[in-house]
Amino acid sequence: MTGAESSAMPADTVFSDPIPGRITLGLGQFDHTPAGYLVQERFVSGTAHSYHRVAGGLEAVVAATARYQTRLVVVRPTDPSRFNGTVIVEWLNVTGGTDAAPDWAYLNREILRHGYAYVAVSAQKAGLQGGPIRVPGMMAPVKKADPERYGSLLHPGDAFSFDIFSQIGRAVRVEAGALLGPLVPRHLLAVGQSQSAAFLTTYFNLIDPLAKIFDGALIHSRFAGSAPLTGNFGSSMVVSSVKYSLIKLLSKWRPLSRLLPAGGRNAAVQSVRIRSDVRAPILMFITETDLVLPGFGYIAARQADAPNIRTWEVAGSAHADSYLMAAMQGSALSSDSAPIDTLVKAFAPLDIVLGRRLARPMNSAPQHHYVLMAALAALRTWVAEGRAPQSTPVLCVGGTSPPILLADAVGNASGGVRSPWIDVPTARLSGVGQSGGIFGALFGVTETFDQRKLAELYPGGRADYLDKFAVALSSAIGNGHILGEDASQIAALAAATYPG
Repeated sequence: MTGAESSAMPADTVFSDPIPGRITLGLGQFDHTPAGYLVQERFVSGTAHSYHRVAGGLEAVVAATARYQTRLVVVRPTDPSRFNGTVIVEWLNVTGGTDAAPDWAYLNREILRHGYAYVAVSAQKAGLQGGPIRVPGMMAPVKKADPERYGSLLHPGDAFSFDIFSQIGRAVRVEAGALLGPLVPRHLLAVGQSQSAAFLTTYFNLIDPLAKIFDGALIHSRFAGSAPLTGNFGSSMVVSSVKYSLIKLLSKWRPLSRLLPAGGRNAAVQSVRIRSDVRAPILMFITETDLVLPGFGYIAARQADAPNIRTWEVAGSAHADSYLMAAMQGSALSSDSAPIDTLVKAFAPLDIVLGRRLARPMNSAPQHHYVLMAALAALRTWVAEGRAPQSTPVLCVGGTSPPILLADAVGNASGGVRSPWIDVPTARLSGVGQSGGIFGALFGVTETFDQRKLAELYPGGRADYLDKFAVALSSAIGNGHILGEDASQIAALAAATYPG
């Protein structure tokens, strides 16, 4: 599938030569160069449009123009014969007050072993210059972290982020030689997690019908809402969080609770679905946290599959987890040959994140990483060969207000995309139940079973567990939710982490 329509680049768009030196991104994910790959950072300058929405419909028109200079990071195979023809373009996440690449962290093993090219885009202002939200422990905004290197960068505001993302995507397609060297791309996939997923939701609803650049998108961990075309997402989320807290407080007082609109008592944001006639294939990956986070949960925007829409709701997964934190802080997880003891540490249920102590150990479920890699592979097959993934069961939710996940016999979520860690469990793994405000809530929980529970589940001990795990793993691979090439590593990980 190569149906995207691409026009020429704006005449004043200029890309710099590769900039030598250390790249500032997240928590040091690009301090190394993967074997067989080239990593380059470039600046890009030009004129971008902002948009406004035509009243009453899914149509956007140009509102204003402004100059910008931002940066992008390209990671590509050095050998053209290794390139699989697909370029992943990540909308960098800025929720922590700097640029971060969570999808690179979760997906780089699949990217590197199958010859994808990858482009990270600083589309939003907060990543470069700071914004209304700042997470302690994260690196400073890019311009503050290295003013000598990045001092010339200029962002006019997130209303222009949609067109900045379009322009870089278009450049990857029509001026590939300038960015990808000898590589010739056949397919472009947009990816983005959390806040970036909210921007991609708006992008594919309103901007993609105009731009027609990307062949598909992996919208990862979105909540119910989407980013406004004005771009003030961070500020609106702060206001929404305060609004939701006030509503919940007032709802406890019976005389006032009757005055609150029924539909607004459990929602902090307006729910937005992907348009049913979306042009390009969209695969949404939803964790338990994303689905039922009070006031923001995706369940308010849950929608049926459509010709170009699939949603995977993944049992036992959290919005952020121990693997993400490990992968964002080093290069040891960037290889299929990572030692098992390294992976065991990555999946350990830690209770400290960015210097903060959580009330309970965070979610350590491996399925977020492994199922997300399968989702990327499924999206590429869908785009390249036209074979859409099968529809999947949704997570089971009770009719309470706010909604809660229904649990199986051991306390794990029922329904959704299954994995051996849920169907043959050694712990209760959940995306909900963590305290510490909205930040802590993103990390979910791990509750490891005691020896009595393990003996009840696996009377034959470790061997019994591993036999049952192998059957569940085979089922997940057969369903397309785990990649067969990960089977040996997953089996070794299971053997190394059984707590009995």
